[in-house]
Amino acid sequence: MTTEPNRSRGARPRRPDPILYGYWRSSASYRVRMALNLKAVAYQQRPVHLVRDGGQQHAPDYVALNPQGQVPTLVHGDHVLTQSLAILEYLEEMFPEPALLPGDPDGRARVRALCGVIACDTHPLNNLGVLKYLVATLGVGEDAKLTWYRHWISRGLDAFERLLADSDDTGRFCHGDAPTLADCCLLPQVYNARRFNCDESNWPEIGRICAELGSISAIRDAAPENQPDAD
Repeated sequence: MTTEPNRSRGARPRRPDPILYGYWRSSASYRVRMALNLKAVAYQQRPVHLVRDGGQQHAPDYVALNPQGQVPTLVHGDHVLTQSLAILEYLEEMFPEPALLPGDPDGRARVRALCGVIACDTHPLNNLGVLKYLVATLGVGEDAKLTWYRHWISRGLDAFERLLADSDDTGRFCHGDAPTLADCCLLPQVYNARRFNCDESNWPEIGRICAELGSISAIRDAAPENQPDAD
């Protein structure tokens, strides 16, 4: 009599290491690198240069993978994921330790709201596609482009600062004393603000938290200048 091998119910077959398609200076890619590194997930990087060759994100092979022609894209086994917030949530479910979302519903909602301030309301107004459209299509000059950039970053980070300062849930990091998805969204946006010489004087809590994040080696390893495609 032949018996079937005993298989654990609900056990997931092991998938290969994730592959991250991104660009070293992309803040959305930076968010995902931070989460992967904090969770100590082994992954491969496939650079997609957003400027070279007219923008490699527009190449047919890449658009077939990500129809928006944007980064990041995460490939995990047969699964292709786009949109950095969805990727962050996916990583939280697939690799739950260490947790980057709080254990309570109120805390999870707060962290997701902080993520939204950056990823939904601030960054989209300042990404490369918007800036290129302002210049190439609308004829906006360099000074006006920088005014636009700094205005929207300042508006978003001013609100983020108030949300941090007004909450008892703010700790060493955006929520409590361990990094969360909110920190993964915050630090790349501050990197952009510093790159374009935005005035940080109104953001003491943000500055303090970013300094704390900079003390973590996994986060330093995710920094743009430490990526293999940095130029």
